[in-house]
Amino acid sequence: MQNAIERAGSLWRFAMHFELDPELQAFREEVRAFVRDNLPEDMKARQMAAGSIFCSHDDERAWAKILAKKGWQVYSWPVELGGCGWNAMKSFVFEDELYKGFAPPLSFNTLHMIGPIIYKLGSQEQKDHFLPLMRHGDVSWAQGFSEPGSGSDLASLRTRADLVGDKYVINGQKIWTSGAHEADWGFFLVKTDTTCKPQLGMSFLLVDMKTPGITVRTIPQINNDEHHLCEVFLENVEVPAGNLIGEAGKGWTYAKMLLEGERTGSSYIFWNKREMRRLLDMARAEKLNGNPIAQDPAFRARLAAIQAELTALEWSVLRVLADEEFTYGTAAASSVLKVRGSELQHAITEAQVDLIGEKSLRVYSVHDLLSDAGTLWPDHVVNRTNMALLTRAATIFGGAKQVQKNIIAKAAFGL
Repeated sequence: MQNAIERAGSLWRFAMHFELDPELQAFREEVRAFVRDNLPEDMKARQMAAGSIFCSHDDERAWAKILAKKGWQVYSWPVELGGCGWNAMKSFVFEDELYKGFAPPLSFNTLHMIGPIIYKLGSQEQKDHFLPLMRHGDVSWAQGFSEPGSGSDLASLRTRADLVGDKYVINGQKIWTSGAHEADWGFFLVKTDTTCKPQLGMSFLLVDMKTPGITVRTIPQINNDEHHLCEVFLENVEVPAGNLIGEAGKGWTYAKMLLEGERTGSSYIFWNKREMRRLLDMARAEKLNGNPIAQDPAFRARLAAIQAELTALEWSVLRVLADEEFTYGTAAASSVLKVRGSELQHAITEAQVDLIGEKSLRVYSVHDLLSDAGTLWPDHVVNRTNMALLTRAATIFGGAKQVQKNIIAKAAFGL
């Protein structure tokens, strides 16, 4: 038994290994050097302390402008639209290095959601107006999909948009709208026809968040520091008919395209890898009976199990990026990544909190690190409890785990 534990405990130091080709390795070094030389130290310190999958509005915009000067802000877009034309592996390496260097997360909405919808389906006027703003990091977006009682079941949404002359008049409510209190624009799913099947009566509208009739309220959260979740109330909000994306009644189709636009992002593979490295560093720094916890056989076995799951997740992501043909289909594969990635967020942050023990009983925030309170404890203590609380929602947002399992059951096994 002891030998088995020792063998398992040693696994956390190793993972399935592959070598990048020299050109890709050189690119990794280029990105690493760029982050080292261009990421402001105060911005890096805030991201290191927070360790979040989110960042402040100001840091996101400032970092976007730094990347824009390099031509990397909308790297995943087509070259003719300001993108980089990289293959999947080059993009993977790029984001991996940004996370490893504690750069603020890139705007998922801009890169993978509303950006591609506008350049594929938007009118020429919409493209001319919005795409340059996004390329230069001059606009932020909120996603107005979920409603009270209509989360994963978007077909049941009730927010209405009635066409009156050359305007849509919107009435309804959205909830869990990340960043709505700071966003410049929102992309909203609304009902424009209630006489047909729910999926056929939805439309996709772009809404200026400063439009009269919009009220945004932040939702208090248990982890104290995060205030990005919001409720959005829309009362007789008038939106130009020209803000409609594509055709009326096609919103359901466009929303599915949008949600499928980034197949691997919901795995949070880069965040999971970075926080696993933090976990290993913490295990070396924290002591148990005078020795580093990393030397404790039981905890080494726990680390080994998490690392094995993380390695399997990363290889699964790479298989999807390689366009491997799956017997059970890509829809099921994407849902599997979402389930496993969110569960790993739980496992990693729980282990971090367990490592720091009683120090986790106080909620340590980014602000604590920058104050005298932060000097009382090692840096790795700060905000770990906050993050453990925040990741409780990882199996809910972006499609609840139960819904994802239903997708897997249907797509993979025909149940």
